[in-house]
Amino acid sequence: MVSKYLHQRGYWAVEKAIEIHNLTKRYKDVCAVENLNLSIENGEIFGFLGPNGAGKTTTIRALTGLAKPTSGSVSVCGFNVASEPEKVKRVIGVVQQHFTFDLDLNLRENMELHARLHHIPKNIRRQRIDELLEFVSLTKQSERLVEDLSGGMKKAAMIARALLHQPKIIFLDEPTVGLDVQIRRRMWDLIRKLSRSGTTIFLTTHYIEEAEALCSRVGIVNQGHLIALGSPSELRGQVGLATVEMLVGGEYTRYEHFVDRQEALAYMQCLPSDVKAVVRDSSLEDVFVKLTGKKVEADGDA
Repeated sequence: MVSKYLHQRGYWAVEKAIEIHNLTKRYKDVCAVENLNLSIENGEIFGFLGPNGAGKTTTIRALTGLAKPTSGSVSVCGFNVASEPEKVKRVIGVVQQHFTFDLDLNLRENMELHARLHHIPKNIRRQRIDELLEFVSLTKQSERLVEDLSGGMKKAAMIARALLHQPKIIFLDEPTVGLDVQIRRRMWDLIRKLSRSGTTIFLTTHYIEEAEALCSRVGIVNQGHLIALGSPSELRGQVGLATVEMLVGGEYTRYEHFVDRQEALAYMQCLPSDVKAVVRDSSLEDVFVKLTGKKVEADGDA
């Protein structure tokens, strides 16, 4: 259904979904993003990771036209964000971390309101709303007040609403924060389903396992700079595919990374007998911590 609309609107002719060239954004004396270069393919699920203040939010604001770059250029679906903002708005959908529904309306009424705001013709509004509610498995809940929906249903409804005007690219800001594990994995299935339909996903998340499970590529930013870019397996290879965890003095855990498990096991054999250690596959979190010196946090950003 979604891919049918995209074909009708001719978005498949664009080679890159997003192109960022030397993007720099300064706020007074603070440089939030500096000389960022990044290309994202059509239909890709791209993960954008970084500690608080790394520049993730600033980058998304520049991509969606909410922040004017100090220098550099940004294009979305071939449209220049600075000079063609209205065209950009028509090809992007944004799902924010916080809910933005009218709580006095039911789900269908919220969808109807959003469709009217996007000037979707009356003769196709009902059909599109019905199709999208089915797409996110919320048809039976369409007459319920939004405030009575579960957290996972609200997140799914936000995605459905963001798709109403047939965007080519969806920006998902922490789409599963606050959800329990089972609901989070259902959301993962929905995101994969959306990607299979041809929509490009730009995902920010502080759940490292989420990026590892969903994303074909991941970019890690720190202090306004892109410090790593590649598939999760490629990034793991930069650190080492095997990790030794050691409990030191019964007080803290130390991590050592190795090319493979054979090297890791050889290292363990040289450890003192009183050191507790295990070998495991390295993870994207290991890459993140090693490159940034920090863990991903959920609150705040620049």
